[in-house]
Amino acid sequence: MPLPCPSAQALFDEATQHLAQGQTQRAEIALRLALAQQADFGEAHANLALLLEQRDATAAERHYRRALELQPAHDGIWCNFGALLERCKRYREAEQAYRNALALKRDSAVAWSNLGVLLDNLRRDPEAEHCHRTALALAPDWSHAELNLALLLLRQGRYEEGWRRFEARDWYRDEAARIGLPRWRGGSPRGLAILVGIDAGHGDMIQFCRYAAELKRRGAACVGVLCHPALKTLLERVDGIDHAIAAGVPDAALPEVAWDVWCPMLSLPQLCATRLATIPAALPYVAADAARVARWAPRLGARDGALRVGLVWKGNARFANDAERSLPSLRTLAPLADVAGVRWYSLQKGAGEDETAHAPFAIEPLGAEFADFDDCAAVLAQLDLLISVDTAAAHLAGAMARPCWVLLPRHRMDWRWMDAREDSPWYPGAVRLFRQREDEGWPEVVERVRAALAEWVR
Repeated sequence: MPLPCPSAQALFDEATQHLAQGQTQRAEIALRLALAQQADFGEAHANLALLLEQRDATAAERHYRRALELQPAHDGIWCNFGALLERCKRYREAEQAYRNALALKRDSAVAWSNLGVLLDNLRRDPEAEHCHRTALALAPDWSHAELNLALLLLRQGRYEEGWRRFEARDWYRDEAARIGLPRWRGGSPRGLAILVGIDAGHGDMIQFCRYAAELKRRGAACVGVLCHPALKTLLERVDGIDHAIAAGVPDAALPEVAWDVWCPMLSLPQLCATRLATIPAALPYVAADAARVARWAPRLGARDGALRVGLVWKGNARFANDAERSLPSLRTLAPLADVAGVRWYSLQKGAGEDETAHAPFAIEPLGAEFADFDDCAAVLAQLDLLISVDTAAAHLAGAMARPCWVLLPRHRMDWRWMDAREDSPWYPGAVRLFRQREDEGWPEVVERVRAALAEWVR
């Protein structure tokens, strides 16, 4: 491949600077100008493909293929192309792309890690684990590779090593700097005032807030929890939580407590040495507020013998795996309309809540009116069942010991639901799991839910 001409190289360098500054639109313009000056500029094709991935996969693939025609021995381009193919669910082609990268550079930790994630999602666990451990051997301090291994181990229930590896996550780094307290690293919490930091999403906080009671059982003097504002009033009633503190609220009054230490919420299973047999799973550990239950009761209508079933079909669109876990639309659940003796309620809030106006069956829209999770809890307390995708509402139902059926994707399924089981050890007796099987889409999952619901009604 010829060297880029000076003007094309200058535009490419300009695009690189724009990318470093997060100015993607300017970077794209510069790359297109570079290619207009020199059409056989392989790295410009590769970088433009990377920019186009999210909005135009077809164009991105075209530029990747042209880049690889020009630079077939570039392992990094093969890795990025494999990631695009994986997002497009072309798994065999993605695997081959990663293996092409490894054939070119056997010591590429990135290629080993990418291949490991793909094989993990395909449930080829022994091969995936080998890839993750190889990536870590090549790059021992690479937290991304360690976290990938942790997620595989946690999904398998191998909690001893899984929790330890899970400490490689660093998404709470900015919060740690703001809190400015010593980090609790374990040992006896007796007599300590512990501030538990916000960690990941709403569902994570609901699932793991149960550890406040465990800390108090072990002798902690005081437990405070920094949380999303929408969780504050709900968590104030959770056993073991002395103070629920809304994070990021201007001028919010903080409790006058001399905190000794802090720790992230999702570090508590590791610090409490949780194993499958020792999950603190006494349910319920979250309760609805009686006043809110009374306030919502008229919206649910009088009991008439019909089964009251709530629906949540989409998660937070900003979540990295939302395209996999969320249903395309409420219409995906249309087969459930065949089940007689059911009254439907929408608990959908945010993306998708407007779909109730054109629902395939009569449904009472409630979620749009929820001020916070306390409202959601008040409605759940009066339902017979929640049918939900993998989102915070499902964790709330489980924490309240309310019957909940969770629809799970096969690709990039969250580790906490584990493998090959229809129940959850985190929510025993409350949660039932409906998983996509290999080569299944959502229609097959919904059909199994429909049959189970019809059986329950009978």
